[in-house]
Amino acid sequence: MAINNSPTAENCPVLKEGDQAVAGIIEWIRGRGRVLIVTHDNPDPDSIAAAVALRHLLLVTTGQDPVIAHGGVVGRSENRSMVRLLEIPLVQIAELDLDQFAVVCMVDTQPNTGNNSYPEGRPVHLVIDHHPSKQPLDNVCWVDVRENYGASATILYEYLCSQNISINTRLATSLFYAIKSETQDLGRDWSKADREAYLKLLPISNNRILYDIIHPPAPREYFFGFRKAIENALVYGPALVFNLKKIDNPDLVAELADFLLRLEGVKYVLGMGWYEGMQILSMRSCKPDARLGEAIQKMVAGIGTAGGHGMCAGGQIRNIAADSNSQNELERLLTRRLFKVLGLDPMPGEHLLFDGG
Repeated sequence: MAINNSPTAENCPVLKEGDQAVAGIIEWIRGRGRVLIVTHDNPDPDSIAAAVALRHLLLVTTGQDPVIAHGGVVGRSENRSMVRLLEIPLVQIAELDLDQFAVVCMVDTQPNTGNNSYPEGRPVHLVIDHHPSKQPLDNVCWVDVRENYGASATILYEYLCSQNISINTRLATSLFYAIKSETQDLGRDWSKADREAYLKLLPISNNRILYDIIHPPAPREYFFGFRKAIENALVYGPALVFNLKKIDNPDLVAELADFLLRLEGVKYVLGMGWYEGMQILSMRSCKPDARLGEAIQKMVAGIGTAGGHGMCAGGQIRNIAADSNSQNELERLLTRRLFKVLGLDPMPGEHLLFDGG
C-alpha cells in the first residue's frame, strides 16, 4: 500500500498501514458533509471508473453520496457510450457551488496540473492517482500516488476489496474497461496489480455492454479527423508529428496518436489539436523505456503543463491562437523540442501520404 497522508495537513489522523489506511480515509470522511470527486477535464475511462468506484466505496461505507464533476467534455464515442450504458452521473464543475462541499477528492488527476478545472487555492483533501506528482502535495490530507500502476481504477479496485465491498456487474464493467483501455489490454505501462484486477473483473463484467462500449456508432465528422491527421502527418525518421488544428473533440488527439503509432518504422508519435483556446497534446511510443512523461514535460517547459508514463503522455498549452500561422509556428517549435528531447538529428519531414498513395 503506497498511501500516505501529509504531516502538515490540518486535522489528519496518524497514518496506518495496509488496509487500515483505506479504513482511515473512510472514517475521516464519515459525517463531514458533502463530498466532491473531481476527474480531469476530458475524462477518459480510467478517470471515470476510478471516480465511480470511490463514490460507491463512500456510499456503501458512510452513506454519503458524492458528486462526480469534470470541467470539459466526454468527447470520444467509446467514453460517451460508457457513461450512457453504465448510467454514470457526471456534472460540470462550473454548475456547482463549491462552497457546499466539505470534502474534495481528486482521482486520476492532481491539484494545479493544468488538466482539471478545480480552482487553484481551494482545499483538496484526497488525491488518488497513478501519474507521477509534479509538485509537493503537502496541503493534501490523504495522498495515494502509485506511479508503478497502469491505472487509477486498479487502485480503487483494491480499495473496494480491502473493505470487502461487493462489486456489482455495472461497476465491474466500468473498472475492467478502464484497465483494459488505459493499459491497452495489458500491453502498455501495466503492473502485476493491474493484471490481477483485470483477470478478476473480467468474469463479472457484462460482455454485451463491453462490446457496445468498444464499438459505438460514430458521426461522419469523426472520420474527417482521421483524414486530416493522415493528410497532415509528417514523418521524421522514427517520429511522426500531426496537427489537427481546430477540433470539436479533444479526445480525438489521443485516439489518433494511438492509431498512427501503428505506422511501420515509427517509434514515437506527437499529436496536437486546438480546442477552445487550448492546444491539446498527446504522445505515444511503442518503446517500453521511452519515458514519455518526462519527455513531454521538457517539451512544454515554460509554455504549458504535461505529464504521463513511459509509453503514454499528454499535455496542454493555454492561450494559443487557432490561426494557421500560430498553429504552424507552435508545431515547428514542438517538433524542434521533440528532436532535442529524443536525441534525434534535425531532418526534413516527409508526408505520410505520397502522390498516388
